[in-house]
Amino acid sequence: MEEETSGFRKELVSRLLHLHFRDCKTKVSGDALQLMAELLRIFVIEAAVRGVWQAQSEDLDVVNVDQLEKVLPQLLLDF
Repeated sequence: MEEETSGFRKELVSRLLHLHFRDCKTKVSGDALQLMAELLRIFVIEAAVRGVWQAQSEDLDVVNVDQLEKVLPQLLLDF
């Protein structure tokens, strides 16, 4: 069994990509799937870190959806 280093299964990444392709015959190489999985991993980690920073700036001990919503616009611009 191939080890998943990114935390996202290739099947999940492939399915997410194919949901947005216009041509159902579009294929994605293994390298492209690995790259997208790594990008998703980095995006999720960055969102979590920024959420923590936002919660700390609000003197909160827990990150919830409100903090993620506040950091999301800048996060999307950065990616």
